[in-house]
Amino acid sequence: MVTEANARPCWFVGAAYNRTEDQTPRFVAEGIWENGYDDGRYGDLVRLMRPGDKIAIKSSYTRKHNLPFNSQGATVSVMAIKAVGTIIANLDDGKHVRVDWLPVSAPREWYFYTNRATVWRVVPGGWMEDGLLAFAFDDQPQDIDRFRNAPFWHERFGDTGSEQRFRWTAFYSAFAARLLDYRNDRGRLLKEIQSVAGDIPGLGIYLNDRYPDGERGPLLDICPFTTMGMFNRSMTDANRRNIAGALAKLIGVEENVPTSFEGIPVLNNQRSWFFRYGDKRAEDDIDKLWNVFAAAAALVESDMPEQREAFVAAYDTVIEVWGASWNISTGLYWAHPWEFPTLDSNSRSFLTGHLQMRIPTIGPQRPCSGATYVKLIDDLNARFGEDSYPVHSFPELSLAAWRYKVPGDSQPESAAADPASTEDEEETALAEPVQAPAPSEPYDINDILSDGCFLQREEIERLLERLRTRKNLILQGPPGTGKTWIAKRLAFALMGERAEGRVRAVQFHPNLSYEDFVRGWRPTGDGTLTLADGVFMEAIHAALSQPEARFVVLIEEINRGNPAQIFGELLTLLEAGKRTPREALELCYPDADGVRRPVHVPENLFVIGTMNIADRSLALVDLAFRRRFAFVGLEPRLGPAWRHWVTDKGGIEAALADDIERRILALNAQIAETFGRQFEIGHSYVTPTAMIEQGATREWFRQVAETEIGPLLEEYWFDAPKSAREALDKMLEGW
Repeated sequence: MVTEANARPCWFVGAAYNRTEDQTPRFVAEGIWENGYDDGRYGDLVRLMRPGDKIAIKSSYTRKHNLPFNSQGATVSVMAIKAVGTIIANLDDGKHVRVDWLPVSAPREWYFYTNRATVWRVVPGGWMEDGLLAFAFDDQPQDIDRFRNAPFWHERFGDTGSEQRFRWTAFYSAFAARLLDYRNDRGRLLKEIQSVAGDIPGLGIYLNDRYPDGERGPLLDICPFTTMGMFNRSMTDANRRNIAGALAKLIGVEENVPTSFEGIPVLNNQRSWFFRYGDKRAEDDIDKLWNVFAAAAALVESDMPEQREAFVAAYDTVIEVWGASWNISTGLYWAHPWEFPTLDSNSRSFLTGHLQMRIPTIGPQRPCSGATYVKLIDDLNARFGEDSYPVHSFPELSLAAWRYKVPGDSQPESAAADPASTEDEEETALAEPVQAPAPSEPYDINDILSDGCFLQREEIERLLERLRTRKNLILQGPPGTGKTWIAKRLAFALMGERAEGRVRAVQFHPNLSYEDFVRGWRPTGDGTLTLADGVFMEAIHAALSQPEARFVVLIEEINRGNPAQIFGELLTLLEAGKRTPREALELCYPDADGVRRPVHVPENLFVIGTMNIADRSLALVDLAFRRRFAFVGLEPRLGPAWRHWVTDKGGIEAALADDIERRILALNAQIAETFGRQFEIGHSYVTPTAMIEQGATREWFRQVAETEIGPLLEEYWFDAPKSAREALDKMLEGW
């Protein structure tokens, strides 16, 4: 538990700048630490250092061999602790602090949770932070197994055995490392490639260039991304393995060729070079591609400010090369799949549509800048460590994007094509890397139960039956009964697969209007207005475009808005018996082209809403709306299924789980007697979203009670705060 006494940050600092010699001996001898940058870099952080703060000199690097655990062939981040001490004075110049150093007899190595910045501010409170601080300053061992199996690292280093995914990354990383050796010897690289091209179908035309005099002939220069693109085009897996194996043998890659390429974006066969033909190619275009390739490798090896700046500059330069654009991020992902994300069209759809990550671009039909790309990497890495985040690494993100089916997305060409044929038309848009359709991931009632649902199978079957027949379902109940959780899983079970792209989620609120939800005027970038469809019309169009698939609109807090007003004339068409073109109606606003076309709600579009009936600030929905929905109540579900889940998956001690259940049931009895059962506390409040540390159950429950249940009780007893406090104290009595 973090107290005021130990809540001060600790500092992990470097002692070498711009490849200078290690300054650790001098710092220790002189009793100082010095920020070696004269441009103000890190000055603000240095000024935050206070007397009494702990400080350690560290050196960060990577290693693949000679590790105290099986790295399974992957590269591991390492941080050596060289000296530790206590700050005794800050000269407030952004450069110098005085330190009482205690030299470390031999550098001690810490793994996984590292940082290569010159100044790293570590605040205690999280298990990783606390583990690092105990290792550095209290000479405690690192719990390596826990780090290996944490979400961010378990795919590479964890106890996953034969089920380990992303084995292909070792081959791709090794291929890129060997390819870098050819940066200044591209003629030899091409000569070796062309020596086997005749034996591999499709490579001959891939390596055919057009010269400034109009003649055609062998490609005379090549970039690393186009080289890797030879086995990352739209073709069968067998052909990809054949080409990858032949090229790997040529350049000396010893890793096994992947047996599967799931989740790896491929180039469109209509545009599979990262540069133009020779008759239009700038003299330094291919050099720019090699420069960003080398800058990325340097950044992976040493994530220092100078490497970041060099990478951003190289990235901003290379995206001006015709053929690079968004494609360059895919090439970087191939080369370093654990360090760089691919921003192919599928991945951008997943990032913006599912993860709600914004990707600002440098202009219309232009990619993002290097600074934006690096910030996106930092933002995603910060979220990957969260147990509840949907993905935990860039390969997992790409795989999730591959499975994220967005209606209307085009798929790659499968037939062979001239690799640079589209460039003859200067205005032709670049064909971006895409991913072939992913196989569906089946989902049914068994999956709902295994995900942690505490309803009985018969109850889930009844919910699905109501949804299939009525088309529209409202889940209502007290707070914390898992309404949103079960709603999304009902949608997947209804569709028969986990298809995130066919579930559209929206939350109603008092200011939401028909114009937002169905169709209305929206401002554009040039200050004018344009008619635009809202979430519901977009879902209607998607469902009409794929009548064989089911689509779901999930509306949270449906009674927080005015449903009848928000749906407008479409409220009538929601009825199960009116889902036909014969019942179509014209909307208040025409289509974008000014034509009024009748609209109907298709049979394959379903609506699931959630409603918190304990919210007294909301009016009940009107009868016209209620008549079109099936309403099902959910209750707090404590009991055997809950106890099994929280002890097995949540880390709660079995005896304490029984005690927590008893206390919540007693509190709910008091609430039901005073306000009614619709105000009871739901099981979600006492169901951990991530594994609780051993021995931390008591503190976890107390925190839940004080910060989540207590404020809810204050709302219930808004006119009697003393009663709310007494109810909370009674629940925690003896805890």
